[in-house]
Amino acid sequence: MVTAVPRLPTHRGHTPHTGPATHPPATAVRHLGPNWYAPVMGTAIVATAGAGLPLGLPHGVPGLRTVCAAFWALSLALLIGLLVARAAHWIHHRDRAAAHLMDPATAPFYGCLSMALLAVGGGALVVGRDWIGTPAAVALDAVLFTVGTLIGLTVAVAVPFLMITRHRPDASQISAVWLLPLVAPMVSAALGPALVPHLPAGAPRATLLLACLAMFGLSLLATLVTLPMIFARLLTGGPPPLALTPALFLVLGPLGQSTTATDRFAAAAPGVVPAPYDQGFAVLAVLYGVPVLGFALFWLALAGALVVRAHRRGMRFTMTWWAFTFPVGTCVTGAEGLARRTGLVVYDALAIALFALLLTAWTVAAAHTARGLFSGRLLAAPRPGPAEPAPTTACTT
Repeated sequence: MVTAVPRLPTHRGHTPHTGPATHPPATAVRHLGPNWYAPVMGTAIVATAGAGLPLGLPHGVPGLRTVCAAFWALSLALLIGLLVARAAHWIHHRDRAAAHLMDPATAPFYGCLSMALLAVGGGALVVGRDWIGTPAAVALDAVLFTVGTLIGLTVAVAVPFLMITRHRPDASQISAVWLLPLVAPMVSAALGPALVPHLPAGAPRATLLLACLAMFGLSLLATLVTLPMIFARLLTGGPPPLALTPALFLVLGPLGQSTTATDRFAAAAPGVVPAPYDQGFAVLAVLYGVPVLGFALFWLALAGALVVRAHRRGMRFTMTWWAFTFPVGTCVTGAEGLARRTGLVVYDALAIALFALLLTAWTVAAAHTARGLFSGRLLAAPRPGPAEPAPTTACTT
């Protein structure tokens, strides 16, 4: 039996163009969905993950930090451009915007807006300050963190509410995409501690740190409720449709980001929360991070095998390929934190290997996206892709 394929804001099966497409500005953004914030997230995480690599050199690899700063600047430019384009989308194509909210396959991507804001803001403090100065970086991060967190918390409630009351998806539509609105507060939890030292000592610092811990719990428990459904869907329903297969990498997001968050809590806690809780955060960073990152590696192997299978069966590029970037990047930052806390070389090697995977994935996704924009395919109206053949036996792999 072939399960129904949920409609995603991706564009496969288009007639290729021989040259750049020309559209009136208002028309060009008609099909620009919230999933387009994924390239911003994927670009920003390259900057922050690369800056923290444990390379074992006194001053790191020459030029690496400059490259990371350039990635951050690119993510900032992409964010500004997309905010303008999405504003035009809401102004000129309110019908499409409303349709996106009512579509169970598209609405979860509104979590990407929050994560894009947060990722760029966090990158400002990590490497952006090299170019714009620390005061400007702190101010930019404070604004983007505040706005991104408010949007993320709103989406984390609003999207499940819409799914319960309006969308009513069936079991065949269960997808890792459902994690997107739920993981946004975890990104806030991981990036908020960097702002703690820039607040007045005392209650303001403790309040922000514990608020981040609360968002950590919110996102983690919501993920633990949702993840079993995603795994059960795979075991009972078989592999996802080809276009949806890359979305399996989204499961890595809450796993890697929560591991990163516990490390950041431990770094910010001394002097902010009283003993013994400050040391408790350091214990949590290792006792939580090691097993969760272990599960992330299991999922990476499983999802990677399914992606290879899908590629062999004709999987074509869609915007879901950006799922190969940000989630993997969170695993890089998680491994970097464990490397610092444990002093084990194995985590150094893991962080470097995952970063190499991240950089490869970003290069491939960026090249295909640029080509699709130049040809006009990615901004054209979506058309149904070719139907996938039904399996001949119940145990087809």
